[in-house]
Amino acid sequence: MKILFTGAAGFIGSHLCELLLRKGHSVIGMDNLITGQRENLQNLFHQPHFRFIRQDVTRYIRIPGSLDAVLHFASPASPPDYLKYPIPTLKVGALGTHNALGVAKSKKALFMLASTSEVYGDPQVNPQPESYWGNVNCIGPRGVYDEAKRFAEAMAMAYCRSHGIPVRIVRIFNTFGPRMRLEDGRAVPNFMTQALRNRPITVYGKGRQTRSLCYISDLIEGIYKLLRSDVQEPVNLGNPHEIPILQLAELIRKIARSKSKIVFRPLPLDDPQVRRPDISLAKKRLKWEPKVSLEKGLQRTLCYFQQALKT
Repeated sequence: MKILFTGAAGFIGSHLCELLLRKGHSVIGMDNLITGQRENLQNLFHQPHFRFIRQDVTRYIRIPGSLDAVLHFASPASPPDYLKYPIPTLKVGALGTHNALGVAKSKKALFMLASTSEVYGDPQVNPQPESYWGNVNCIGPRGVYDEAKRFAEAMAMAYCRSHGIPVRIVRIFNTFGPRMRLEDGRAVPNFMTQALRNRPITVYGKGRQTRSLCYISDLIEGIYKLLRSDVQEPVNLGNPHEIPILQLAELIRKIARSKSKIVFRPLPLDDPQVRRPDISLAKKRLKWEPKVSLEKGLQRTLCYFQQALKT
């Protein structure tokens, strides 16, 4: 397949580009580097079947020749990023999705959307199945990301119904691993950076809110299986093992052999209290479920953070 991949320099995007190239596909990576990092793609620039274009996908996309698939993964994804860039986040979800779908339509290509567990908001149902419509504060600070992704899903399905474009929608739950930015702002990079520097580990609220963490290699394998499937409805991909944030902080402190103390800060507005995927659909239709344990994944990630802090 010849694939256009938006958001190629991001954490998930760069890992997925590598997997696609290993599987024998050609990839045109596109990213404006607002939150993505060029160094994430360093190992790919010498490969003959990879090309990088620095561009904001909210601008018209022109790709000569044929394409078999458009994978739209461009967007700020961590709360500090989309709170810093609220309007670009909305624009990439709306205008960027529209442009990417336009390319898929003109090339008669498959379209895949990277959606998110944030479409469920602060859920009143746990675990969250794909059938759950969510509990989102559309005018709250997190709404810029939540609603951008909800709109992107609606637009993808509209193009599917109106123009017959084959669509794949992956709802990505919390994922971690190498290449997360040190100052990413999410729990794992925050805790690891603080623990390795022996600084206070900041936990919001009382740390009772839960997250379900999937290691990056498991996630991208699931995404690839979805890409090659015929499943048109949204699919949850994530690890159904749920852990309280305080317990996660203690585990990372233990693995890092850190002397850090855990300190508590006020809970951010609209911070989800639970987050756990129902992956029944992925198990049934994709024959997929995560294999890497939380502790093993954290140990691998810690090695990356140790090296990153030395440079």
